[in-house]
Amino acid sequence: MSSQEVAPAPKPAAAATSNGFLLAALTLIWMGAMLWSARATITGRIDAEMEVTSTAYALPGAISAALVTGSTVALAVLALMSRRGELGASTRFAIATGSGLLVGVLGALVIVTINTEGWLYAVTGGTVAAAATIGGALAGFRIPRVVNAVGWASVAVFVVGFVLSFFQGPLLDALSSSETRSQANASQWYSYGQGVLSGLAAGLMSYQVLRRARRRSDELDVPWPFYGLAGAGAGLLLVVAEILTRTAGSRVLDLAGRVSELETVVQQMLSGARLNSALIILFVGALSATIAVGRTISPAAEEEDEPAAPAPKPTAASKPAASEPAASEPAESSDEDEDSDDEPSAGGAPVKSQARPSSAS
Repeated sequence: MSSQEVAPAPKPAAAATSNGFLLAALTLIWMGAMLWSARATITGRIDAEMEVTSTAYALPGAISAALVTGSTVALAVLALMSRRGELGASTRFAIATGSGLLVGVLGALVIVTINTEGWLYAVTGGTVAAAATIGGALAGFRIPRVVNAVGWASVAVFVVGFVLSFFQGPLLDALSSSETRSQANASQWYSYGQGVLSGLAAGLMSYQVLRRARRRSDELDVPWPFYGLAGAGAGLLLVVAEILTRTAGSRVLDLAGRVSELETVVQQMLSGARLNSALIILFVGALSATIAVGRTISPAAEEEDEPAAPAPKPTAASKPAASEPAASEPAESSDEDEDSDDEPSAGGAPVKSQARPSSAS
């Protein structure tokens, strides 16, 4: 047995904590900031070509924020509904998906209203809505603690990227020289380093969230493999966001690539860098969370083989006398017994008399 008690299955009501609602509020602010920033950047361009490229640059970040926000808001709604009673599987999935869809529609309106006549913003808004809906559907699984931990891990990844953006210029200058190839290598190493740091933050954050949930539920814990899943969750969501960017938002990227050949190369490089960073966060997050929980699990206590107790040796009283007749055979009387008489003792108990001396004496 390990040192942690494992619950057979986390109950949906386990996520009904204030942290779930706090996380939903934080991710809503994150998503709103990303969408309004994208809207301000797009509408601030003078010509149509710059609007297209700005939309392509803003699309991946908006999709990632919508994916995470859809899951966290759906989890908060499920926690609120679970207080009235346990939800069935179908009802739970419908509520979670509907909550994500509502978040996606609200987010899509921010982009679509830039220009309601063009298909470019309709595709962008539709992709954002699809991402939020998928995130809500993921919250429908009966592992609310893991979904909650993934949400916090995703916020940690965003914070790490936001903080490192302030030091990106000095770091690139320190890692590169004036040559173009050196600058490209420096950008690649910067991306790798950011991915590793983000993965560590995701793994440790998810571990802390799950351990805190364990302390609040009388030491009931999820099985230890779910720690690795929670640590990998932030990177997994980024991989899903990249897939949506390349599929649902492919028309936006293709249109941006038609602006110039240089823009096509830039879009391809950015797409590859995002995927590599997401995979690094996935594996580093899973590994760090698994190592963190592994340090708290003690090995199973091996039962020591107790030496068998030696059989009790028969005592002299328990051994039958050789001359004593068997219990099943009648005892044969001897001549001496016939000659002896029993005389009463002083206490009244019969005592065998002494043998008479022989006539020879």
